[in-house]
Amino acid sequence: MSFWPRVASWRPFRYLWPEQLGHRIARQGCRQLSDQLSGAATDAFVDLLLVGMQLFLRLWKPYRRNIKGFRGRYLFRTVDDRVRSGVVFDNERIMRHPNGIEDWDVRVSFKNVPALRSFLFSRDQDILSSLLRNEVEIDGNLNYVYKFAFMARDLGKELGLV
Repeated sequence: MSFWPRVASWRPFRYLWPEQLGHRIARQGCRQLSDQLSGAATDAFVDLLLVGMQLFLRLWKPYRRNIKGFRGRYLFRTVDDRVRSGVVFDNERIMRHPNGIEDWDVRVSFKNVPALRSFLFSRDQDILSSLLRNEVEIDGNLNYVYKFAFMARDLGKELGLV
């Protein structure tokens, strides 16, 4: 995550470099997330996922099409509140809130971090079976969850992991 502060200062220059350079920089910044997706998920998974989305949204134009005109507020948490993270999508912007948010459109409570990873990156994106196994609870609009899962899988594809 130490890579991110250096990239944030590049934002005004992202239009000056070729698209593939932005893609390459974003992939480089997502190495820790790649490790989490291909290995065991830890408590840092949610934050790394949000940082990865933030990098790709800021640095690679084709990924920004995922949230063009979209507004949504998410709270991700474990049922014991050990992991708690919020994110706000507002047109082509993303704002992370490491300690969560109170005014959410959808709250995703998961049993543990591997349950969230399998929920978002399941092969058939079978959200219903995760709900039936009581690994994940959803409060709010389920369409927002499908939107987020699509963006997470799209990020996984960009990283070559899904």
